[in-house]
Order: sequence, then C-alpha cells, then structure tokens
Amino acid sequence: MHTLSVSALNEQIKGIIETTFEHVFVEGELSRITFHNSGHIYFTLKDANSTIKAVMFRTNAMKLKFELKEGLKVILDGAVTLYKPRGEYQINCFNIEPSGKGALALAYEQLKEKLLEKGYFEASRKKALPRFPSRIALITSATGAALQDMLRVANSRYRLLEIDIYDVLVQGESASYAIANAINASDSKNYDLIVIGRGGGSIEDLWAFNEERVADAIFAAKTPIISAVGHEIDWVISDFVADVRAATPSAAMEIALPDTHELYQTLDSIETQLMHLLSQKIASKRQELSHLASSYAQHSIEKKLSQKIIEIKQLQENFHQNIAFKMQNATREIEHCKNSFPNAIEIIFKLAQNQLSNLTKMLESNHPKFKIKKGFAQISKKNKVIDISELQNGDDFELQSDALRICAKVTQKELL
Repeated sequence: MHTLSVSALNEQIKGIIETTFEHVFVEGELSRITFHNSGHIYFTLKDANSTIKAVMFRTNAMKLKFELKEGLKVILDGAVTLYKPRGEYQINCFNIEPSGKGALALAYEQLKEKLLEKGYFEASRKKALPRFPSRIALITSATGAALQDMLRVANSRYRLLEIDIYDVLVQGESASYAIANAINASDSKNYDLIVIGRGGGSIEDLWAFNEERVADAIFAAKTPIISAVGHEIDWVISDFVADVRAATPSAAMEIALPDTHELYQTLDSIETQLMHLLSQKIASKRQELSHLASSYAQHSIEKKLSQKIIEIKQLQENFHQNIAFKMQNATREIEHCKNSFPNAIEIIFKLAQNQLSNLTKMLESNHPKFKIKKGFAQISKKNKVIDISELQNGDDFELQSDALRICAKVTQKELL
C-alpha cells in the first residue's frame, strides 16, 4: 500500500478540484464579509443547507460597482481552489453580480440611499440660480454634441454672457476624476453658475455622473450647479445632488439663461403699464390741483383778510356799544353818589362824634387820677400793674398816684 503525506494528498486533491471546477457560477447569500487592509475581500457564500468560503483578490475587488453587504444574494463567477496549507477549498471570485439585478443598478440604489442619509438631497441646501448670470462654466466634452447644443441655445437666448468651457472625459474609468476636478477648479473662480452634462447613452456611458466623488464635489461647491446629463428619462446621482436638474443639456441653458426676446416683450409690457400708470397719476394730480385751486379761492389770504376786517369792524361796534353802556351806568352811579354823599358824610361825622365821646368817657374812667381815692394808690411791679395779692416777701414794687411815685419793698406779708 502506497502511503501519502498530507501535503501530497492536498496537492492531488487541489489538482482534481481546480481542473474540474476551473470556471463555475454559484448563487448564494453573502455572509461573514471581511474587508482586509490589503484590499482582498473574504466572505462565506451560503444557502439553506450549505456554506462555502470565498475570496476576491484586490485586483478584481477594485472593479466592483456595488457594495457587498450581509444577506445580499449574488452570483459568483470564479474558480474553485484548494488552500493547501489548511486543506480548505474556496471559490476564487473573478466577478460578482447581484442576483436578479444588475451590478450598476444595485450600485446606483446603494449610493442613492447613502447620500440621502447624508443629506445630499435636502431641498433646504439647494442654492438659487442667478436671474441674470454674466459668467458661467460648462463642464462637458469639448467634442460632444451636448456642448454645441448648449452654445446654440445660449447664443439665441442671451448673448450678454461669458462662457468658459472645461473639457473633460464624460465616460470611462477616469471620467469621474476629471469631472470632480473640473467642478472644484471652476467653483474657485467665482462663476455665477456651473453646468455639468453630456448627451444621452446607456447606464454604463453615464456612469461617471453616478460616482460618489462627483456627488461630493457638487455637494461641496459654493457655486449654483445645474446637472444636465442624458435625455429626459435618464436620472443620475448628480441630478439629485445638484441645485437644479435639467432634462437635457439644451434645457439646462433654457433654465439658466433669460430669453432676450422675452425680456424685450417684458420691457414693452412694463413700458405700457408705466405709461398707463403715469396717465392715471397725471389725471389724479390734475384733479388734486383743481381741488386745491378751489380750496385756495375759499381760503385765500385776501378772503381771510376781508373776513378779519369785517370781524374787526364788528368788534369795534361792540366795543363802542359796551363803552357807551358802561358810561351811562357810571354817570348814573356818579349822580347817585353826588346826591347821597352829604347825607353819608353827616352820618359818618355823627358816628365819629359818638365814638369820640365814648372813648373820652372810657379814658376818664380809666385814668389813674380818676381811679385813685384817698388812701389808695396803684401798685406796679417791673412797670406792670398788679394786684397787691401778687406781691411776695422781698419783692420790690412801686406805688403810684396821679402826682407821686414811691418805690418800696415787701418786708412782711400777712393775710387779713
């Protein structure tokens, strides 16, 4: 019996497996996905009853259009190989396609969902287009029909415009890099507007406008951007991120630029409206002027002066009448006073005589010489007349008659 080493056995099995299954298509569900730093992708493919390990090396992984996710059902295109050191067989994947859906379609949906979650499509961040742009940048192929369509529309609509063309690849592997670089460069040059676009084509032809780097450049731009890619039925990621989406490149210029002929018509309409408003205004001012003239006639200085003269004359007449009336009253009062004055004087004189007589009697009754009787004198203390009962022992006082004043001192006070 011939005995084999483990390595020899694995080598024979490896040869059988790899020659028998050198190109297979296997459908299953992705599981346990590992994205290695080297760029290789390791994962497991499974169905309801079995699993098999798989690897996709960096050179093939770089060509993937969509993102591998847990649970995604896919079809692997590859070869079955044996990893001899561990005796494990696996599928070496050359390509992976989503099961039931194209890779580009899935990549489109995945990127659209990702950018939606990041807020790239928010209406609140969309920038308004300038109404009358003076400088715009066109990012497209200089040899494409789309550029000629845009220039033709711009020439027919609005010639007061400076147009700079950024010639870029619009399809192929490096197209997205060229488009993103052109957006960044033009955004730094203070254009009023940027238009990116190309003509129609398949999803593969338009794919550069579905790349994330192009979406990032549009989102970061400060200049308003119109996305005009393909035909009306074509929708690419740049359409959602841009500030405005145009169905075609020609439509982009119609959106971006005012129509000179329409502007002329608008100016004519404005002129007509202005003339009508001016006519109305002039008619209104004429009515106001007529009203002011009539009002002036009624309230003129001459008329007011005439009214004031009449008022002054009336005041003069009233003044003279009042003076005459008061003079008559004063004359009557004077006559009455003249007639009643002697009697009043006589009455006043008699009253004064009576008062004088009364005062004389009072003076006589209160004079000391009339008050003092024999043996009596007026007592005063400190020039103030007091009663004898007010004196105290030791007080100095005065005794006064009509002819004599005596100073004395109380040496003894006794009650009688």
